Amino acid sequence: MSPSAPSPSGPLHGRGRVPAPGAGRFAPSPSGDLHVGNLRTAVLAWTWARRTGRRFVMRIEDIDRVLPGAAERQLEDLAAIGLDWDGEVLVQSTRSQAHRAALERLVRAGDVFECYCSRRDVREASSAPHVPPGHYPGTCLDLTEDQRRERRARLAAQGRRPSLRLRAPAPTWTVHDELHGDFTGPVDHFVVQRSDGVPAYNLAVVVDDGFQGVDQVTRGDDLLGQAPGQACLASLLGIPVPDYVHVPLAVTRGGTRLAKRDGAVTLADLRGLGWSPADVVGWIGESLGIPGARTASDIEEALDLHAMSLRPWVVEPPVGPPHP
Repeated sequence: MSPSAPSPSGPLHGRGRVPAPGAGRFAPSPSGDLHVGNLRTAVLAWTWARRTGRRFVMRIEDIDRVLPGAAERQLEDLAAIGLDWDGEVLVQSTRSQAHRAALERLVRAGDVFECYCSRRDVREASSAPHVPPGHYPGTCLDLTEDQRRERRARLAAQGRRPSLRLRAPAPTWTVHDELHGDFTGPVDHFVVQRSDGVPAYNLAVVVDDGFQGVDQVTRGDDLLGQAPGQACLASLLGIPVPDYVHVPLAVTRGGTRLAKRDGAVTLADLRGLGWSPADVVGWIGESLGIPGARTASDIEEALDLHAMSLRPWVVEPPVGPPHP
């Protein structure tokens, strides 16, 4: 299948034949415009896939927050900086039947349990010293059937339902990362079905990577800690575990993760200051030690993948046109 990018007015597709394996991917959530840090990660994901002989696929992860029109603008911006992708864009919300089939498999295997905790319950209990920061403390993991029945009835009286969490088969899991080497991290009992009955992100991303034949996941290094849990879930579902490439984030001078509120950092904002897409690519190239880049292909040809710095990119948002 030849690389293709949808036209700005073209539809987003989410159904079709299962593609052949061997792909990298970029999978933004359509919650707003991409900023230059997101675009840099997309360029790196595209470069890593192309340089390693893989297809490059796109997915719009829209099962959570969606801003109308954001997905279309994101695809337009990616095409504007020179990225292409193979096949149709996969829209995650069209895959609910496959997500539910995966949930049913986990339920049949006893790999999930009902959780009756509110977010506040989890937040307060997760401060226990034996619990990794941000992880579920196991409150509902080993309840008796009588205890489950009582808690289920209590939630029903409040008009609520339990969520489903992964019954993690091991406390830790090891994944391979092209930049960080073998990484062993804790496996959380994370939510796989929300209390509203909707399959959760961590389940959907694993199932959809398997569907798209993704065997290489390039993304920001803030997600490195999620890789062990996602790899564990993939193994339980019989989905091949991908190789990971967790690349440095773009941050502000103060060290916080770059956000659209930090100044002129989206392609639209930069265009308003007189920047062309080629200028933005050049800025991204400079951050990777590749001066003079004007196209994504320039970066793809020049980047020394495994010699890339692991330091974050400190972004100073411009206030005018690019320097000559």
